[in-house]
Amino acid sequence: RPGQVLCSPLVLSEEQTSFLKTLYEPCNRFFEEVNDPNWNDKNEKVQAKTLQGLKELKMFGLQVPENLGGLGLTDTQYARMVEILGWHDLAVGVTLGAHQSSSFKGILLFGDKHQKEKYLPDLASGRSLAAFCLTEPTSGSDAASIWTMAEVSQCGKFYTLNGSKMWISNGGVADVFTVFAKTKVKDVTTGEEHGKISAFIVEKEFEGVTSGPPEEKMGIKASSTTSVSFDNVNVPAENVLGGFGNGFKVTMNVLNNSRFGTVSTLAGTMRRVIEKAANHAAKQKQFGKEIRNYGIIQDKLAHMAMYHCVTESMAYMISGNMDMKVSDFHLEAAISKIFASEASWEVTDECIQILGGAGYMKKAGVECIMRDLRIFRILEGTNDILQIFVALAGLQHAGAQLQELQHTLEDPLNNSSVLFTELGLRAKRIIWIPTGISLDGVVSGHLLDTAGLVTKCVDLLSEAVEHLLLKFGTQVTHHQFHLKRIADAAIDIYAMGVVLSRATQSLNHNLPSALHEKLLCESWCYKASERVRWNLKAVKASSWNCYYQNMKSITDEVVRTGGVLYPRPMGF
Repeated sequence: RPGQVLCSPLVLSEEQTSFLKTLYEPCNRFFEEVNDPNWNDKNEKVQAKTLQGLKELKMFGLQVPENLGGLGLTDTQYARMVEILGWHDLAVGVTLGAHQSSSFKGILLFGDKHQKEKYLPDLASGRSLAAFCLTEPTSGSDAASIWTMAEVSQCGKFYTLNGSKMWISNGGVADVFTVFAKTKVKDVTTGEEHGKISAFIVEKEFEGVTSGPPEEKMGIKASSTTSVSFDNVNVPAENVLGGFGNGFKVTMNVLNNSRFGTVSTLAGTMRRVIEKAANHAAKQKQFGKEIRNYGIIQDKLAHMAMYHCVTESMAYMISGNMDMKVSDFHLEAAISKIFASEASWEVTDECIQILGGAGYMKKAGVECIMRDLRIFRILEGTNDILQIFVALAGLQHAGAQLQELQHTLEDPLNNSSVLFTELGLRAKRIIWIPTGISLDGVVSGHLLDTAGLVTKCVDLLSEAVEHLLLKFGTQVTHHQFHLKRIADAAIDIYAMGVVLSRATQSLNHNLPSALHEKLLCESWCYKASERVRWNLKAVKASSWNCYYQNMKSITDEVVRTGGVLYPRPMGF
């Protein structure tokens, strides 16, 4: 949908932009002058003066409506504000993000009038903190497999909640929990009982709610992470969130709505890290020249800038889509979270490499960032699971189209024009001749050659997806080696689209950065299109099928023996 990907939505009015500026500068200055990320990391908690200052700045309720005590920011305004958190302190960012981007987001999206009026004012002011309780010891990526149970009382006035959750952000400091539990539903036809997930608003003051000790973590140490247990907790029936049995819907909507904030936060982190690397490259001399003059360093810095450009473009594209009330953005949200978390890790790793030994030292301030970043490839859905989700969502759509085409062609004599059109498109895709998709008039005239790379990649993806569906049918879900490459190609194509859109807007408006953004766009699309071709070739080539089977066989042996199969070289 070009209107959803190639639009660079300008969704802020002058009034909204002006209001954002009045918030941005004081918040940025506060983090520079008051917050101490090193103290937070060392003491594994956020300083009291930081929390108090954030409350005064109303940072705990950025998107809560003004009549309920918040700032009422749009998604685009929110995206720009949380960049500050990524720049200055990711642990504080996780504390605030867990509080409002996920934990009480369900109340914001699905709460009834009573629930919103009861809980949101205190949550927006920071008088109460919130936590999102989904993950369990036996339920991580598979949200549907949770064991926590909620049984309705005979009078129907409350539910009794039993179970435990683990790795809960804000778990030790939260006053309000959004808890997901299985509830029994009786089939009126068979009388059998089934478990459906429901969401509940649970208060810390309810008897039977306890938090475990703080977890010892690699990073984001200042963010409270604990287990939370529920022992015969009576939850009023009016605290069911989003309707009985709609917990899975609440979960998915909350995660889809929260991911763009994570992407924007990581764009802020990358901007800071690139600044550190650029300043070092400009000052540090080796062999008589500043290291910025050497091709190896130039390659690193240029790729870091491209990663940031794509990540920031994704964050603003999706937040803009959301403000435009685009109904379906779940794929883009998943793609952006995958890309941002991988890209920010790569950028930070390269920054340390450019700084050399200094980058490895605590004083440089990068090692803490790297420790903090590692969690983002896991939280809000692990990247591995999200890649499979991206691939299967696309395959499901394509499969439906193929099925519809099959029904049409069951009567080939009366549908000959459809038949010849489809055969022609298929033949062109196989030998990489453009099928007629064009972005002429959509992107800047200065970027038409680059846009051609995108449309060719779309054709290649179409052909590869069709190949998989025809070869494996419904069994394609079990071929994750192939699915990963389909997802990687889709991610690269979406990334190409958003930077094309951004560069087009900059060129059309003659922005000072337009030529620089054109360079970033052209370079990114060239590299990305090469990766797309390579990944999609690997999907279809028989030699790669042999490789995939080898990977499976090696894994089976390693797991069977509990480690490396062959003996140590010294024989003991």
